[in-house]
Amino acid sequence: MSIHRLAATIESRKGADPDTSWTAKLLSKGPEKCAEKFGEEAVEAIIEAVKGDRARLTSEAADVLFHLLVMLAARDVSLADVEVELARREGVSGIKEKAGRVGD
Repeated sequence: MSIHRLAATIESRKGADPDTSWTAKLLSKGPEKCAEKFGEEAVEAIIEAVKGDRARLTSEAADVLFHLLVMLAARDVSLADVEVELARREGVSGIKEKAGRVGD
């Protein structure tokens, strides 16, 4: 599944029955719970990266991407919005880009 198809599926589940869809269940719990779940998955991916288990890291990375998209959807931030931001940063040194951020 492409990340775009996954994002579209998540968006389509916003109004679904939480009893029949894991995505709808997450979204029904609100943005804070979606963010918490993303954080949990990110920590699990970090643990697998440190351990060096490629297969487990791959699995956890898929979970991270899924939960990132759910968290974004919970705040009405689309994958296209993120792509616009990435395009804005393209060709700019990461050091220079970070130095130009307000509040960092």
